[in-house]
Amino acid sequence: MMPMTKIKTFMQRHRRTAVTIGAGSAALVGIAAALSLHRPAAPAPADKAAIEMVVRDYILAHPEIIPQAIDKLRERQNQDAYAGNKAALETPFASAWAGAPDGDVTLVMFSDYACGYCRSSLPDIDRLIADDPKLKVVWREIPILGPGSEIAAKASLAAAQQGAYRTFHERMFAAGPPSTDKVSAVLRTMKLDYARIQRDVDSAGVSAELRRNIELAQRIDPSLATPTFVVNGHMMKGAVGYDALKEAIAEARKRV
Repeated sequence: MMPMTKIKTFMQRHRRTAVTIGAGSAALVGIAAALSLHRPAAPAPADKAAIEMVVRDYILAHPEIIPQAIDKLRERQNQDAYAGNKAALETPFASAWAGAPDGDVTLVMFSDYACGYCRSSLPDIDRLIADDPKLKVVWREIPILGPGSEIAAKASLAAAQQGAYRTFHERMFAAGPPSTDKVSAVLRTMKLDYARIQRDVDSAGVSAELRRNIELAQRIDPSLATPTFVVNGHMMKGAVGYDALKEAIAEARKRV
């Protein structure tokens, strides 16, 4: 995954404040609360101290439950965030999608053209689309890794408005780290209305889409990096590979 310092810089430019969650503290509070749910009434001070000691001793004896509790808490938070943002997440911008139009499962990928891990994930996504006729893939551009990223993201969305998102997406990643010259060169290899591209790159619609994607990323997970995959509320960060993505899709399909 890409460095979080880059993400913070981009967020500050757009006047967004990253909100972090003290997951460790929350998990400990949750454990203590769960262990005391069956008490019929508030305990006396001596009883309370005894209960707290039991909880403390249990956690010290079984420290492995802390990361388990944190993972469970994060998964629940991810599911809640997904439920509240499902339509915004899974509705593509123009042609920034591939696969089955009415797929029973939708895989959402947050991507940046300067992200090497996004580039290395490209064959996995292509293979999933080829292997799974019921899968829909939606790409969300979050250009967080510098000016080249933003230029490429705007161009990709401009191309998407002419039905050519996936072609641009693949050729831009093949061209290497994004720059103005590379973006222009990729666009000129495509059969597009180039005058329209030049207008759309800086259009209000394209700019609004990038802002929405950044806001979505923050609502889903304030620490979201690239690439991040979301499958029916299950979030995976980094180049997790074909098998992990396929397994997540299969699990999501069980819940459809």
